[in-house]
Amino acid sequence: MANRHRGDVDLALSEETVTLRLTLGALAEIETALGAADLVALGERLQAGRLAARDLVTILGAAARGGGTRLSDGDLAGRVGAADLPACIAAVAALFAATFGEA
Repeated sequence: MANRHRGDVDLALSEETVTLRLTLGALAEIETALGAADLVALGERLQAGRLAARDLVTILGAAARGGGTRLSDGDLAGRVGAADLPACIAAVAALFAATFGEA
């Protein structure tokens, strides 16, 4: 269950709910996977609003692990159906807003 004081966001998928949290480790994992030099570069990339499906998988996987779910990116991606995509995108936006504040 999401703890709003920690910046958690719950992502309701078709078959389960996953708690997302941007820990320092999750942010480092996302920076590395997306080739961002630092948090500023990561923020700029995300603000551009152009995420590939692999970017979404990377962010969701790292944030799910930050929230305590022990799934690989591939396992998590296999649990996300096309009908879940709008909720995933909204959850990622809410997660970054909860962690870093509204723009």
